Amino acid sequence: MKKIILTFIVALLCTAALKAENGHDLWLRKRQANPVNVVSAKQSPTLELAKQELLENWQGKAGATVRLVVKRDKDIKGDGFRINAGVIQANTDLGILYGVFELLRRVETGEPTENILSNPSYSRRILNHWDNLNGSMEHGFGGNSIFWRNEKDAPTVTDADKKLWREYARANASIGINGSVINNVNASPAVLSAPYLAKVKAVAEALRPYGIRVYLSVNFASPIKLSGFKTADPLDPEVIKWWQAKVKEIYAGIPDFGGFLVKANSEGQPGPQDYKRTHAEGANMMADILKPYGGIVMWRAFVYSATDPDRARQAYSEFTPLDGKFRDNVIIQVKNGPIDFQPREPFSPLFGALKQTSIAPEFQITQEYLGHAIQLVFLSSMWEECLKSDTYQDGPGSTVARCTDGSIFPQKYTAIAGVANIGLDSNWCGHPFAQANWYAFGRLAWDNTLTSDQIAQEWLMQTFSPLSTKESLGTSTTAWHNGFLLPVKKMMLESREAVVNYSMPLGLHHIFSVFEHYGPGPWYAPKNVRPDWTPPYYHKAAADGIGFDRTTTGSNAVSQYQEPLRSTFASLNDCPEIYLLWFHHLPWDYKTKNGRTLWDALCYHYQDGVTAVRGFQKTWDGIKPFIDNERFADIQARLRRQSRDAQVWKDGCLQYFQQFSNLPLPPDVERPVNDLKYLQSVPPLGIR
Repeated sequence: MKKIILTFIVALLCTAALKAENGHDLWLRKRQANPVNVVSAKQSPTLELAKQELLENWQGKAGATVRLVVKRDKDIKGDGFRINAGVIQANTDLGILYGVFELLRRVETGEPTENILSNPSYSRRILNHWDNLNGSMEHGFGGNSIFWRNEKDAPTVTDADKKLWREYARANASIGINGSVINNVNASPAVLSAPYLAKVKAVAEALRPYGIRVYLSVNFASPIKLSGFKTADPLDPEVIKWWQAKVKEIYAGIPDFGGFLVKANSEGQPGPQDYKRTHAEGANMMADILKPYGGIVMWRAFVYSATDPDRARQAYSEFTPLDGKFRDNVIIQVKNGPIDFQPREPFSPLFGALKQTSIAPEFQITQEYLGHAIQLVFLSSMWEECLKSDTYQDGPGSTVARCTDGSIFPQKYTAIAGVANIGLDSNWCGHPFAQANWYAFGRLAWDNTLTSDQIAQEWLMQTFSPLSTKESLGTSTTAWHNGFLLPVKKMMLESREAVVNYSMPLGLHHIFSVFEHYGPGPWYAPKNVRPDWTPPYYHKAAADGIGFDRTTTGSNAVSQYQEPLRSTFASLNDCPEIYLLWFHHLPWDYKTKNGRTLWDALCYHYQDGVTAVRGFQKTWDGIKPFIDNERFADIQARLRRQSRDAQVWKDGCLQYFQQFSNLPLPPDVERPVNDLKYLQSVPPLGIR
């Protein structure tokens, strides 16, 4: 007994000694560095940063020598690098910086540090910030913008801004991100005015040493809004001259400016179709002007009309006829799924279908539809699922990754984009675990063959491992590994499936509260709202069953997929059950593969989701001795909220759908604790 009490007291004392952390240092937490000799024959601002990182963060053998060598090597692509025998070699200075971060990470996580050749999967690895010029963020859950404040027409730059931008740039460089679109795709034309371009220049100067190019989202009607033109027709000579002058102005101040991101003819945004021009004609006008400067156009494929019977078909229908008509510096940016960043979707059929056009996957790092900054959801597994999906566009093995990274189809530029979750909160992202999604996007953008298991382990070891042996609770590395790393990694890897289960299992989609995309709202269907902005459009629950028929008897969206997927998705025997109600409208008594009725299967999925989150709470409570109190308490509180909200999802959806199925809950599924009429009458979870 005395021994147990003594151990408990020691644990308490050690826990109290753990340094409080607010998460601002991300996965780059400061540790006591060992001395290291850094040798480099070349000098540049970027190489100086590489040396500084080694000198300030080396955890390897004291007195070791690391040589930085910029030398051409035909096997090194772009800003890739080699690491071997204490030498980091690259074709570019930026490649050296990436190699330094890789070496430091490998030393910290105990991975091999010899015979490494690392080349990026995509040449442009870009964050899309949906930041507004007034400082707010669209679907931003980590605080206001790090770039903009509500300053009307006189934006300013402070020393604090520059310091924060450098910290942001360093974090991005550590995971290989090399581009930032710093304003919302729903772009204000004002960003192209002289006062705002002056601030864009200041941002670019802060990011440049870390190899990050600045891009801008632009409003297609900017000539009208800024200069009083009567048209923004992309074939109008005066409109072309306006864009030529504006691009020249931008590059005069920002010589490495990356280019434009454009959301056109989507959700009310202006575009070339307003003038009976095609997406290709609109994009090509800008591309031709940017090309002499090395700039690109990223043209979003997120388009849909109220007239199409199935919103999931729209992007494919609009863009496949234009394949081969875009300039080689136009990249079509395609969301991972055909609807809108849902918790689970099949991959967009545009991947691989555009064989003569550069195409970039667009992932959403910010958790618009996956719990905001309240819920713990590790998104890497969703992106890995997409990247490894086989499109069959060039035979078996034509994965989304290989169809977009230049492995199968020739592309002058390859790119991947992530909608950022970064804001002014002290920990950048709101939820401490939301940082893992920023990290995961960068790692997959650099190497699209990585697994979520690898990425989760890397992030946990860098973000939560004790900063020194004095903070290790007197335990061995094995104890930390078994007591913290393994259970928390398991929780992360299961978290995406949990949210799918308690919100939209078996292929259900877009049944959120329409206001904030948080919490259930399958009942929302006012008469004055277009149908495809309401959940019943997608779930189609009725007495005869539930689900969206996208087979040949329905919208025939299956025809947009290459065989054998077309037949697989259309077949009830072969369709993966994770997509069952995405492609099929089925009766409530339909028998699923495990013998349960469809109604019972839905009930058990919702129950499994709630049970999983309760398990996450228990897991987190068990790791308390291994983490500082500040982050422990923060995450514990968020998991409590997530558990309560998962219960609301289960209660709301099952009771609503039960009105159509007229079937009882299975005996071992927990009964609702929230009344349906109450849930329908109160504000959505996200805005309470």
